[in-house]
Amino acid sequence: MFGKKVKIGIAFGGGGTRGFSHLGAIKAFEEFGIKFDYISGTSAGSLVGAFYAAGYSYKQMYNIIKDIKEKDIRKNIIPFTPSKIDGVGDIIIKNLGDINIEDLKIPFSAVAVDIKTTKEVCICKGNLAKAVMGSCAVPGVFQPVLFDDMILCDGGLQNTIPADIPRYFDCDYVVSVDVNKSRTYGTDSTKLLDVLFCSVRILMKSNAIRGYVNSDVIITPETKRFKSTKTDGMDDMIEEGYKAAIDVIPLIIDLFKKRKKKKEKPHNPDIVFIK
Repeated sequence: MFGKKVKIGIAFGGGGTRGFSHLGAIKAFEEFGIKFDYISGTSAGSLVGAFYAAGYSYKQMYNIIKDIKEKDIRKNIIPFTPSKIDGVGDIIIKNLGDINIEDLKIPFSAVAVDIKTTKEVCICKGNLAKAVMGSCAVPGVFQPVLFDDMILCDGGLQNTIPADIPRYFDCDYVVSVDVNKSRTYGTDSTKLLDVLFCSVRILMKSNAIRGYVNSDVIITPETKRFKSTKTDGMDDMIEEGYKAAIDVIPLIIDLFKKRKKKKEKPHNPDIVFIK
């Protein structure tokens, strides 16, 4: 539908099971013939992004996730004990094969954090399942993932909406999907745990600002009423993602009509690129 005068990337943000909303956005993109040149993803966004980069349609992805239960992802639910994250890798291997990122149809990066160095890691090469597992390994919920000489945890620790990543790969403009815009809310309690949890939410908000700054268009589904750890309401989350994307489709279409930008790549010495 659109000419390729400019290079446009898509960034799928993290948010646990609220990531189902990403599928609704993809459904909207398909209806309007919108295709992207680069895909980045953090946490749940890396899982969806991997399938999108493999050329999977909304319907194909829906057919995979509609029967997934929490126990398929977090297999050993023992209180205060992190689970292995092999379930995420199993979903990829079962459907896409035990492939490398380089084998995908569209260039793709999974964003994680190496807890040895505390640096953000942008994985553009190597085993796809392990890269996505590392990106999704929420501390305290899942065990870290060994990748080369790194110990990877959830990319949301540093870059929950990885809108800057496509710019490193010569994208002129970036569209992002933030499925967790309600991440920050305050408290009127002075109890220790309430204050601590509120402090973490404030830090999460600061992290997300980077994604907003680097986005030309951002899609923000209404997901506050859904729990980020439960699959309940999956179809409603997808619908929210679809509605939010439809609202900004004219803005996305306008990006394809713009001129190419003079490429000025971001500079962040704390990002390690595996490519």
